[in-house]
Formats: sequence, C-alpha cells, structure tokens
Amino acid sequence: MANLKTDILVIGAGSGGLSVAAGAVQMGADVIMLEGHRMGGDCLNYGCVPSKALIASGKAAHAQANAGRFGVASVVPEVDYAAAKDHVAEVIAQIAPVDSQERFESLGVRVIREYGEFISETEMRAGADVITARRIVIATGSSPLVPPIPGLETVPYETNETLFELREKPGHLLIVGGGPIGMEMAQAHRRLGCDVTVIEGETALGRDDPETAAIVLDALREEGVEIAEGAMAKKVRGQAGAVEIEVEDGRVFRGTHLLMAVGRKANVERLNLAAAGIETTRAGIKVDAGLRTTNRRVYAIGDVAGGLQFTHVASYHAGLVIRSALFGLPVKQRTAHLPWATYTQPELAQVGQTEAQARAAHGDRLEVVRFEYAHNDRAIAERKTTGLIKVMVVKGRPVGASIAGCQAGELINLWALVLANGLKMTQVANMVAPYPTIGEINKRAAGAYFSPRLFESRMVKRIVGLVQRWLP
Repeated sequence: MANLKTDILVIGAGSGGLSVAAGAVQMGADVIMLEGHRMGGDCLNYGCVPSKALIASGKAAHAQANAGRFGVASVVPEVDYAAAKDHVAEVIAQIAPVDSQERFESLGVRVIREYGEFISETEMRAGADVITARRIVIATGSSPLVPPIPGLETVPYETNETLFELREKPGHLLIVGGGPIGMEMAQAHRRLGCDVTVIEGETALGRDDPETAAIVLDALREEGVEIAEGAMAKKVRGQAGAVEIEVEDGRVFRGTHLLMAVGRKANVERLNLAAAGIETTRAGIKVDAGLRTTNRRVYAIGDVAGGLQFTHVASYHAGLVIRSALFGLPVKQRTAHLPWATYTQPELAQVGQTEAQARAAHGDRLEVVRFEYAHNDRAIAERKTTGLIKVMVVKGRPVGASIAGCQAGELINLWALVLANGLKMTQVANMVAPYPTIGEINKRAAGAYFSPRLFESRMVKRIVGLVQRWLP
C-alpha cells in the first residue's frame, strides 16, 4: 500500500474531471486523477460523441432518400447497420487520444485506474493506494436511470451505455423516454430503416419551449416516428425480438428491441460520502453556489452535482473550480446563460428563460420577438425553411431564446454570449452577418424587435419629415 499526497485529487476522467486535471497541472498544481472505468467518461464513450456519429449516419441515409427536390435522383439507401456502428467506433477512436491516460500523464497528471472511496474528510482509498489531498473534486458523472417497471428485470433492454455496441439493426425499436436522448435516437434509427415508437409518460421534449418543441416533434412524426405522449409505462413483458410495453391507459406497444432513455442518476454509490461528511440530495451531491460540498475541501462538478446534465456545463464547472481551488478566488455558478441543444433535424436549442418562464417572471414587461426560417434566403436555397426563433426581451435586454430549425445548436451560441455578458438587442442589431447565411436569422430577430419602433412610430416619421425639409 502506498500513501500519496497531492494538491488536487480528481475523481472521474469525464469531461469535467479532465478539464480540472489539465488546467490544474498546467498551472503548477500536483494532480492525481482516479478513473475506474473508461477515460473520457460518458460523453466520449456512450453519449455525445457516439450519438452524434450515429445521427450523422442517419442524415446521410435521409439525404439519399430525399435528394429529388434538389434535382438529384432519390434512391432507397442501402443501410448497413453494423457498418454504421463501425463509423461510430471509428469516431470514438479518433477522439480518444485527446482524453487518454497517456496524454494526461504527459501533462504531468498521475492517473490511477481505480475507483476511489472516502476514508476520511481528506483521504481516499483507490485500490492499494491511500491518497491525501488538499482539495478533492468529484466528477463521477451520471448513469442511465432505469425505473423499476414490473417485468423489466426479465426483458432484455438497451441503454445509452449498450446501444452503440448493438450490431443487429432493430426491426422495431421501442424507446421509453421522450427527452433529448430518446428523440435523437428515434430519428437516427428511423432514418436507418427501423420502425420506431417513443413512449413518453408526460410530454416529449417537455423541458423545452412547447412551440419550438412542437416543430421538432411534427418533423419526426412526418418521417414516421410514432410518438405516444401521456403514456406512462406500467408493465414490460416478452423476450428478445418480441417486447411489449403496456401503459397505464391500457395501450400496448410492441417491438423487437427496447431502449430505456428516461433520465440519468448521479454516480455516488462507490464513494462512501458519509466518511467525508458529504451530504446528498435526490438529484446528486449537495453543493453551494461555489460548487463546494458540505465538506469544504471537496467540490462536486458536472452531472454528479445534480444540476443541468450537459458536457459543456461540466466544463464550465471545471473552470470555476480551478479558480477557487488553485487561486482561492470566490466563484459563483450561474445557470441563466447556459444553453442546451437537441440534435434532431431540425435541431432544438434553448438558453435562458422560455416564453412561459419569462412571462411568469416579468409579466407585461416582456416582449417576444419572432422570426421564421421561411424568410431566410439561405434556408430557402437549402430547403430548410421549417423553423422559428423566439427571443424573450425585457427593456431591451434578452432574457432567453428558443430556436427550432437548421443549425439551431449553432445559432444559440450568440444568445448564450448575449446572456452571459448582459448585452442588449442594440448590440445584436449592430452586428453585420454575411449574406446569405443561416446566422442572419439572429440578426433578423433583432430587427424584428426594432422594426415596430422605427417603422410604426409617428415621432420617427415627424422627425424624418422635418429633417427632409431642412436638408439642403
């Protein structure tokens, strides 16, 4: 048994933990990182990277089947599902060296491939080692939540941790859960030739603005995805190749494969948090605004901290913790400027308040400006005119933006910048966007805010009239 000492101990080599370790060691701290499973965590191995790779395969198939409107013959795509999964594996392999043990050791991080458990407020046991650390960062992420639905224990099912290893194309994929993971995988599999049914106990894409979410759901239904909302799973029965899901209102859905995509749970079971005096909530580890746990020497970041569960949020948390743990600076996490996106086609993106949230918070002071993709020339040229942007504005300052449409995940970046820095619509309107781009949609949304003030104002017209009379 070795007794080790370090400045920063990072538990978990997902996106958040890797960011802390890389930043801290390059700024001169001594860093040890524990990882008992795969380097890169969920994002690289089971989440963001493989899902977007499979979505890309689905897009390629869909483009072949719908090329006729561009003057190119449409063809029925020949989908090799196993080869699509090879593409997924190749994408993971190409990115993996960036997150590898070798790279981080080359930076100066000591990487120990073991799970860790607390044995005191400042010590952890990892395999044969006991590590004492001045500061500890828990970045253990989350895992698929599988609810205790009767019968599920005897029926084979997939989660995002197993789906990308599946080589046999599902004949009819049943997906329990209508959130981002469920809807992305529904469309990808439908485009790859599977029948797909999504079974959602409440409302599909229910965290997003209902109007923009409806645009996405309508598009998926048009492609042939069956979406059953208000369908709470009651029983599961069957066997491999023949699965049935009975919902509370008596409906029964039948398919060949089952994907459980109902949510995530924080990975805390192995940590023995009680030994360190660290409290938890139903969502994860309890943290304050500075991401400190109830043990002041220990931080929790990313999914395990119980907030928004996105890779970019974990990276944001990592930056805050580096400032606090290395420099002793006060930090306070904010959430109002944190965007998210669902990578269906059309995409769906959100930052800040939805329209409903903004109305509840600001009442009559709220203005909602809208611009439809159908009026964007680049969208018309590429036949991607289904879409809408909504910007929620209070006294000239945006408080939220909702976008459904082509490149929504890219367009939302501007509004995340605006909210993060407290910018006004005037500053967006002053931007010059190249023509013709999808990005002009953001500029036109700002124009939609100012147009009534300029073109419908009697005062403006009087001033223009006076100036024209006096100009030589």
